Amino acid sequence: MGISTITAARILKGQLAGKLGEEELLSFENLPNTALVKVYTVDKQVPDSAATATAILSGVKTKNKFIGVGPDAVLNDCSSAKGRELKSILKMCKEKGKSTGIVTTARLTHATPAAAYAHNPNREWESDLNVPGKVGTDCRDIAYQLVMENKDIQVLLGGGRKKFLRNVDFDPESGFLGNDGRRDGLNLVEMWKKDKEARNETHAYVWNKKQLDMINLNSTDYILGLFEADHMQYDLQRDAGPNGDPSLADMTQKAIEVLRRNDNGYFLLVEGGRIDHGHHANQAKLALHETLALEKAVSIAMTMTSEEDTLLIVTADHSHVFTIAGYPNRGNDILGLIMPSAPENTPTDKLPYTTLGYANGPSYSFSGRKNLTEVNTTTVDFKQESGIPMQYETHGGEDVAVYSRGPMSHLLTGAKEQNYIAFVMAHSACCSNDCSRGPPNSTWKIKTEAIIKNNTALYA
Repeated sequence: MGISTITAARILKGQLAGKLGEEELLSFENLPNTALVKVYTVDKQVPDSAATATAILSGVKTKNKFIGVGPDAVLNDCSSAKGRELKSILKMCKEKGKSTGIVTTARLTHATPAAAYAHNPNREWESDLNVPGKVGTDCRDIAYQLVMENKDIQVLLGGGRKKFLRNVDFDPESGFLGNDGRRDGLNLVEMWKKDKEARNETHAYVWNKKQLDMINLNSTDYILGLFEADHMQYDLQRDAGPNGDPSLADMTQKAIEVLRRNDNGYFLLVEGGRIDHGHHANQAKLALHETLALEKAVSIAMTMTSEEDTLLIVTADHSHVFTIAGYPNRGNDILGLIMPSAPENTPTDKLPYTTLGYANGPSYSFSGRKNLTEVNTTTVDFKQESGIPMQYETHGGEDVAVYSRGPMSHLLTGAKEQNYIAFVMAHSACCSNDCSRGPPNSTWKIKTEAIIKNNTALYA
């Protein structure tokens, strides 16, 4: 959700409401504090989601593809990760007696949610099926770590059922899993249920919107929702009926209703994970509608929380090579064409082009630019042109924005290292060792300044 994505989504929101679009604001753009975040990792100028999520959640920059482990680990080497595990803000909050939850439209084992609870030298190890046999039995996959080593996360809502079910199990929507299921004989959904039963904890496992809606959230302590075998449906293509997927806003509301019952507070991670996937496919319409779905979830969180006692942060782990270019007229359809009309917006081949485009990706045309004059560029399956042929569009390396409100949000202004965000969260939630509460005084000022000084690239 880079700056260009936010700008284009803002315009789309306005145009869907019948406005010109450019003057619109997304809900989180109204938050009082804004900063820019540097997203580079230990080994790459342009990051992946595993390293960036680890930085945001643990306060330590690491290498691409690493989940919750420091940069001294070795890719694909399980033993190298031992002793280099990083503690996430989720685990810090749990140690302080707070409730915790994760909500995502991607698989629950995908990079961003995984960085909150797992430790692996390869983000791809989402189930035992993905772990090379030579790695050894002591290296547990991400789904296993979630269920067996993080039993106290109260709310887990997202996709990825096939990472939790056996190859002999039947998925309720896709049928017999076969080669897509786990091969170790573990049905992690059933193991999650048995753990809650053994501890006499009220719990619910659900896999569609109707089941989620039927949960008594005032008396249910643990929820596991796995709404798709793989990633959840794009919001624009989502079955919103009882047998379909809940929206990101639906899941966010349910999660807060459960977690806020804890008087000690809570930590909740909410990810609009499919913004990224739309961009990777060069399908801007999907990515922008996913951004608007995230905006609705943020609006729910803003309504359900108070800036007096809750730090709310909206940010991205990285950007994409997504551009808003040319000189379209004010109010031109953000998904539409720029028709050659003046020297400053006329390409040398005289053909029309879209305002939105990609520097690279799968939509590159080897036969030269297509004449889009009669093409409807606003359809769901339209792919904006890319400049370099690649199987998937890549991330971008420029700074991303972070918007915030609530306790200690004033620390999130200016230009910050990405791992700095974790220090602010820990300080605000009183999870750090030097945290104190009370009216502003000299001691408080010193501790706040110490957090500010941690705006450095920290490595494990």
